[in-house]
Amino acid sequence: MDYEVIVFTGRLGFATTFDNVYIKLVGINGSSKRKCLWSCMPSFYSGAVSRFTVSSPVPLGELLLIEIDKEHRLLFPDKSWYAAKVEVNSPEGDTYHFPIYQWITDSDVHRFKEGTALRASQEKNSLLAKYSRQEELEKQQQVYCWEKEGISHCLKADSIQSLPYDIRFSLTKTAEMTYISAQVLGQLGLMQILEWKKEFTCMADISLLLGLRKNKTSEYVHKHWKENAFFGYQFLNGVNPILIRRCTELPKNFPVTDAMVQPFCLADEMRKGNIFLCDYKLLDGVQANTINGKKQFLMAPLVLLRKTEETDLVPIAIQLKQKPTKDNPIFLPTDSEYDWLLAKIFVRSADFNLYELNAHLLRTHLLAEVFAVSLLRNLPMVHPLYKLLRPHTRYTLQINYLARDLLISESGSFAKFTASGGKGAAEILKKSLASLTYSSLCIPDDIRERGLTDVPKFYYRDDGLKLWEIIHSFVDSILKHYYKTDAEVQEDTEVQNWIKEIFEHGFLSQEKSGIPQEFCTVGEMVKFVTMMIFTCSAQHSAVNSGQYDFGGWMPNCPTSLQLPPPTQKGTTSEKTMLSTFPSVNTTVHAMATLWLLSKQSSDRVLLGHYPEEHFTEKFPRLRIIDFQEELKKLSADIKTRNKSLELPYTYLDPKVVENSVSI
Repeated sequence: MDYEVIVFTGRLGFATTFDNVYIKLVGINGSSKRKCLWSCMPSFYSGAVSRFTVSSPVPLGELLLIEIDKEHRLLFPDKSWYAAKVEVNSPEGDTYHFPIYQWITDSDVHRFKEGTALRASQEKNSLLAKYSRQEELEKQQQVYCWEKEGISHCLKADSIQSLPYDIRFSLTKTAEMTYISAQVLGQLGLMQILEWKKEFTCMADISLLLGLRKNKTSEYVHKHWKENAFFGYQFLNGVNPILIRRCTELPKNFPVTDAMVQPFCLADEMRKGNIFLCDYKLLDGVQANTINGKKQFLMAPLVLLRKTEETDLVPIAIQLKQKPTKDNPIFLPTDSEYDWLLAKIFVRSADFNLYELNAHLLRTHLLAEVFAVSLLRNLPMVHPLYKLLRPHTRYTLQINYLARDLLISESGSFAKFTASGGKGAAEILKKSLASLTYSSLCIPDDIRERGLTDVPKFYYRDDGLKLWEIIHSFVDSILKHYYKTDAEVQEDTEVQNWIKEIFEHGFLSQEKSGIPQEFCTVGEMVKFVTMMIFTCSAQHSAVNSGQYDFGGWMPNCPTSLQLPPPTQKGTTSEKTMLSTFPSVNTTVHAMATLWLLSKQSSDRVLLGHYPEEHFTEKFPRLRIIDFQEELKKLSADIKTRNKSLELPYTYLDPKVVENSVSI
């Protein structure tokens, strides 16, 4: 009985091997002998599709798995091999698909199951099949271990080189990041002033920095950053759209009076739904950094905004510290130009420091890592949830390792140029995790809880809700194809272990977070999986992609401030503002880092695209096509909407949203 075996080598750098590759077919009625897939010509080079014949004296029946190993061939270099997939055509005319998408680096025997997605209870009545499933998980749990120190637990790794090959960057990604990191200061024209610890003496010098590397959005920011309407706009459509909420009652520590905001009556305006609040209480008491030997200042402001008749949100009162005292005045638009402008600058600086650690690092990067590690530890490759979620973990574990090593470590970039660097960052992350809730991660719930369902010109909400619905519909159809009843979810120990570890290691078993500890229904699982995909793709794009757009012009987004806020009104000037701004070298470090973090890789994989064919059955493959069509339509709608906007909102256009947290 002759079986045609087609081996696909992945199109990756260094995917080629000259080693001898062996295969064994295992069916429900028996197995073939171990066969060397030999050819006089190189067979396993990058992108190769190689055909072989494997014979068996008797029919093997339905194929369950294949066993693959390789041996070093004398006179040739011992090479790792990136195997993409294997297809087997049986004598009976059936085709079996075996997804691999792994680096094979040793001479061990590796077992790969037939590609049909199966829950554990659906596994074929074969001791070998069941054993290989358990064996796979045991190996994965030895490779992917939890590092239980830190705010949210992460993957245990001693170095980049210790990371498993299967989660590392591609050669293209590695080369691009290495080159861009080395060239970023040169490309921005900032190398010669990297170590200037001087203060800016005029606004023209700051404008000169931006002029070296600007885009349409950063030019718009440069032009409009002083305007109250643009200040309010950024709470809706800037990089931190998750803080603002409708205000129905003033906080007791924010004693704004009608006399301050006349001719408006605050009670009437709140009843009409026109008053909004941004509260930076998570920054209260945080120890500010020391940069260039100089103490920095980080405030915990409260900001009150009002929706105008022109449907803009404009600030009407700012208090820069949480506790109301005589030396903590409430600043108003009617104050002097620089009193009011400096108050807004302190808010923008606080927003940067809170946003980077809470909205960006914790709520996308660190959560995505927890989702990924738990997935790799608890779900075998054949599991339908693994197949659905694996693309949304691409590069996340390596990019997070780099972030911990190069950005938020004691010697990292954040320690060099942000007010929250050092001990402050750990304190903010700890407070942020303690306040994190499941509902705040689900955009329909979050928008409703913050009272923002009818706020005009809120494009993050508009595009985000549509993306959530498209993702939810896709996830719902896929999971309900494999889970017909709630009982099947409850009995799936692999899925239950996955969510249990997420609760324990990502949310430190905090029940008040509302994160599920188990799934009791199909609907609960669908919602959580939707949230995970949205977080790793859309939410990360919303808070990451605009960093340089809004932060390239430093006065709009100062990473640190060198003077304390004024304790009384009427004491500020342009010179005060310039002295308060971060130093030149701090600004240069910030610009370079934000530019680097905003760059997309040429080998990025966009939302809805699945170059690795983990699903082999017809139904999920058709649903992926439907998913892509719905995303394409949304992209067209967003582009049409943006044509009428002075400042287009592009960050949730599916054409720029990556599948995973990879930058």
